[in-house]
Formats: sequence, structure tokens, C-alpha cells
Amino acid sequence: MKRWAWIATIVFGVVLVLGAIGTWVMVSTTLSNQKITVAEDADCLAGARVRGPLSAYCQARVIEKHTLDITDGLTYAELDRDDPRRQTAMNSSFLQASLFTSVLAFGVSGLAALAGVLFVLIGLGMKDVAEKSGELDRAASP
Repeated sequence: MKRWAWIATIVFGVVLVLGAIGTWVMVSTTLSNQKITVAEDADCLAGARVRGPLSAYCQARVIEKHTLDITDGLTYAELDRDDPRRQTAMNSSFLQASLFTSVLAFGVSGLAALAGVLFVLIGLGMKDVAEKSGELDRAASP
């Protein structure tokens, strides 16, 4: 195996992990700066600050619950265009979508971190195989 192959694999893995950590911190910080608290009547994490994927999910769900209470169970698309509750339903949809997008971002960053760790392990495995086969010694000698 070429020396550059395992080095590139490890570097790629480290870049993935660092990008994942950066994304997680950015999304978490952005959510935290909004100072959102999960509503007290939520089914999960009631009263918690929205900072992570679980609290964002719980808040999105309770927003849906409140909106359906206000609109008598109708969604934005089901409300008549002249219905004054339609604006509330639209704002609710926007807020839910934003929170669900942050949940998705947390998931993707977690997946990227896992993939990065796997790439590092694969690269280390490639290096180990190269060392045991003597390929590294042959590459280092003139």
C-alpha cells in the first residue's frame, strides 16, 4: 500500500471529525442564543433550554400541538385563505421546519463524526498492514 493512501485516509477522517464538531457547536450555539425553552406542556423535556437535537425535536412537536389546538386540527394547507388562523399556522410551520432542520443538522454532523472515526481507524489499519508487510521499510530505504 502506498504511504500516501493511509495518510490521506487518516487526514480525511480527522477533517470529517473536526467539521462535525464545528457543525454541532455552531448549531447548538445558534439554538442556545435564541433562548428557547421547551413548553411546560411538552411530552418530553418540558422546561429544558433548546440546545440540542432532542430539545429541538420536543419543542417542534409541542408547537405543532399548540397550532392544531388553535386551528381546530387543521394544517396551513387545509385552512381557508381568508381564515385569520392561517398566519399562525404558517408561522408554526416555519418554526417547526427550522427546529427540524437543526435536528437534521445534528444528525448529519453525528454521522460525519462517526464516518471520520471510521476513516481514521481504516487508515491506521492500512498503516499497520503496510508495517507488517515491510512495505514501509522498503519505501523508506533508497
